[in-house]
Amino acid sequence: MRKITTLIAFSILLIGCKNDKNSEDSENEAKTEIAENTTPNEMESDSTEIEITPISHATAVFKWGDKVFYTDPVGGAQAFEGMQKPDFILITDIHGDHMDAETLQALNLGETKILVPDAVQKKLPEEMQENLVVINNGDSKEFMGFTVRAIPMYNLPQTKDAMHVKGRGNGYVLEKNGERLYISGDTEDIPEMRDLKNIDIALVSMNLPYTMPVDQAAEGVLAFKPKKVIPYHYRGKDGFSDVEKFKTLVNEGDKDIQVELMEWYPEKDKS
Repeated sequence: MRKITTLIAFSILLIGCKNDKNSEDSENEAKTEIAENTTPNEMESDSTEIEITPISHATAVFKWGDKVFYTDPVGGAQAFEGMQKPDFILITDIHGDHMDAETLQALNLGETKILVPDAVQKKLPEEMQENLVVINNGDSKEFMGFTVRAIPMYNLPQTKDAMHVKGRGNGYVLEKNGERLYISGDTEDIPEMRDLKNIDIALVSMNLPYTMPVDQAAEGVLAFKPKKVIPYHYRGKDGFSDVEKFKTLVNEGDKDIQVELMEWYPEKDKS
């Protein structure tokens, strides 16, 4: 599996020079050295970098500072070969492309905590219950240096027979050191997503008939204006959503939103 990483860095910290007759020259030398030795995605920063490694579909490994967490781990332990062990895990929903007890057990998690909505907690086996931390829509928890907030995820219009009903699954907003990451889960462009503020990185789903089409996803993103958006979970019933079209629509609406396309389906290139 090819590792793809996204980094977010905010402000460059320059080391102050001594206040003497050579201070101006020293400052210029420091700026030149940083410019020559820094790539656009690897900048010296006074804030934390977030590295995202796609595994497949909705499954990813995140490294944020000194913590590693997985989202919706499926695919067995072999899907995570070479990855660091997680400090914690987030699960969004009860469907098999998000919740897989066999994968969780194969990862030999020990006492690693798994943050889940109540519906997921009820589906996982008894021997895993001590690992589970229940967090439901609207809840926030301070956890391992993060603020974790559970965001609703659901289909529109709201019906009792919808594939994703409001209140069952979670999207998540994680915040640390002033940086905010949004993981949408299986949702359409619901008001709770449109009302998000100050999101630095957003992972947004788009696949029919399970979540939403590309144009609807773009409209939702343009409403809450994250600094960067990454389409994920884009394999639908009839194939893959057009993420290039999504990128075009977003940038036509707001050129300042960075759209990053990652390889979530390595098997697609082998078919």
